[in-house]
Amino acid sequence: MTRFSTEARTATGRDLFKDKKKKKVSERSSDTPSAIQLGEHGRYQIKSGRLSGEYVARAFPKPPTNARGMIAEARGATEEAAIAALHDVIDAREVRRADDRRADPATGLAVPSTEEFVEAIVQVALSRPQRAMLTALALAEDEGLSELNVASAAGYKSNASANRALVSAGLLIASYLSLEAPVDTGTGEHDGTVFLGYRGPQRKDDKPGNWVLHAELREAVRSAG
Repeated sequence: MTRFSTEARTATGRDLFKDKKKKKVSERSSDTPSAIQLGEHGRYQIKSGRLSGEYVARAFPKPPTNARGMIAEARGATEEAAIAALHDVIDAREVRRADDRRADPATGLAVPSTEEFVEAIVQVALSRPQRAMLTALALAEDEGLSELNVASAAGYKSNASANRALVSAGLLIASYLSLEAPVDTGTGEHDGTVFLGYRGPQRKDDKPGNWVLHAELREAVRSAG
């Protein structure tokens, strides 16, 4: 995890409490911190300051991102104590998430929860074609889609291009969630897709089986819409 920088830049208090209505300067109350320190911890941006006599530290999605909303919060007698407490909250949250992951029998992967996948897909820089493929696969449910249909959903002219894009999407999500591929996955071209799903049964014409997303990722794609 990235250690909080004591040399973080200062921003106005409005950055920490974006959900509060703006007030005129003459009407600013003691509930509004005069200065907010910005730092980082792992994949999150940390904002800390004083509010109503207490020091508060809050974690948010790290820019650049379109995601909104607070991830976690902690308070302390000093700003440093609030930041340290928040780091502990975030670390405990990561451990809990990892422990709760499902072991997938088809791939051996510890599959993240829908909550984790939602956070990842709104944070990572997926391209429009990658999002189009994930959406099509999410709608296909357990049946999945053939390579040709996956490529068509994103406008690719070749299956190879679509497969490379899926690999890239899988690796982006895996990097964000700190996922590791099962030991026996190998080092083939399409290893990144193990983080997204798996291949269905091979068809009678000896063509590869359909791509099938993990159930948790399907739900996350539909939820993130």
